[in-house]
Amino acid sequence: MFNLNENNRIVMAQHPSDMRIGVNGMCGQVRRVGLDPTNGDVYIFVGKNRKIMKLLHWERGGYAMYYKRLEQGRFHPRIVLRQGMGFRSMRWDELVLLMEGISPKAARRRRYQKPEKQSEK
Repeated sequence: MFNLNENNRIVMAQHPSDMRIGVNGMCGQVRRVGLDPTNGDVYIFVGKNRKIMKLLHWERGGYAMYYKRLEQGRFHPRIVLRQGMGFRSMRWDELVLLMEGISPKAARRRRYQKPEKQSEK
C-alpha cells in the first residue's frame, strides 16, 4: 500500500545513486550524511541515467521501498545537482510531478491572488 502523503517530510539525494543497491545500502547513504533513516522521512534516490527513482520510507514495522522506472524519457536533468553528498528538501507537489516524469520547474499558471486594497491618502 502506498503510504505517503503531504504530511511526510521529503528529502532528495543531490547526487546520482547506484540503483543496484537495496534498502541497506540506501540506509547507509542516509546515515553517511548524519540523518536517521528511521525518522519517518521519505528519502529519494535517482539513478545516473535518470530513468529510475527509488523512495525509501520507514513505516511502523520496517522499511518500504517504492520503485519507479520510466519507460520513455528521463527525469529532468536538474533532478540531481551533483554537488557532492547530501540531501535537499522537496515539497509533496514536486514529488508527485517527478513521479509522473514532469519537471517541477516547468512553466505553470500562477495562482490567482486578490489585488490588495489601496489605502487612501
